[in-house]
Amino acid sequence: MSGLHVEDPGLLALLQDGGRRGHYRLGLTDGGPLDRQAFDLCNRLLENPAGAAAVELTFGGARFTVGIDSYLCVTGAPMPLRINGEERSTWEVHPVREGDSIALGHPPAGCRAYLGVAGGFQAEPVFGSVSTVLREGLGGLGTGKLAPGDLLPCTPAPGRRRLYLPEAAQPRYNSQVTLRVIPGYQQHHFPRLAQRRFFGSRYTVTDRADRMGYRLEGPVVRADIEGLLSEGICLGAIQLPADGQPIVLLNDRQTIGGYPKIGAALSLDLARLAQQRPGGEVVFTPITQHAAHNALHLARAFEASRSIQERGP
Repeated sequence: MSGLHVEDPGLLALLQDGGRRGHYRLGLTDGGPLDRQAFDLCNRLLENPAGAAAVELTFGGARFTVGIDSYLCVTGAPMPLRINGEERSTWEVHPVREGDSIALGHPPAGCRAYLGVAGGFQAEPVFGSVSTVLREGLGGLGTGKLAPGDLLPCTPAPGRRRLYLPEAAQPRYNSQVTLRVIPGYQQHHFPRLAQRRFFGSRYTVTDRADRMGYRLEGPVVRADIEGLLSEGICLGAIQLPADGQPIVLLNDRQTIGGYPKIGAALSLDLARLAQQRPGGEVVFTPITQHAAHNALHLARAFEASRSIQERGP
């Protein structure tokens, strides 16, 4: 089996599929793409099954050589895409042939993009998924993050339509994000003044921001307790450790923890958070569970009707 040869993975390149589900009891977290919207659109444009494996690229600078005739697509942060030295559009399906060179530059905004191929990349699943979680040493090609010389296997694919997402419909990646927060049952451990400070302040993304979680810096918010018995942690949980600085937990988070949690960020908003660079700005706003459910249903309806178009022959 041939595929895509890694010449230079850039800062960080990881193989991700839809994620690893149902293994919290073993201490295994979800993994999967940080920007679920861009990942899903990549597969949708390629007419792949939902959750087909793609490469998550952080800050770009990657180069590949094609070892098989196929089709590829790049979505997410606007990393300049070149095929055989010629600039090509992202958010669009392109045919590639054996021997073609692929290069991705550094994005002027955002930080994560997704490179997919027709049919998805093939790798041996571990606990039902090929998603790479570096902390657990699981997924990918079995060697952790992608490295020069790696081969990303894929199979020959029948013709694909030249689908693309018009520029007006493409997500915009700004240096500020608003996270809608569903307050949790530990909210009462945060005095009213602390809650007002949390929801009324602006926080800055620090350089301690990765796939496990984003550590923020801003006005101090403390609970009236120092710790709790360790318990399960959901995606988007917002911890407030002893220093009073929020940590928003993401896909590769630990499965249990004992820091007080003021609530959990709406999953829809985490993709935008994961595109923030150090120095980006984050604000929080409360949302009810009912409003959160409505937002999820509206988002699904919007994605289903998103204006994907086809290039002519």
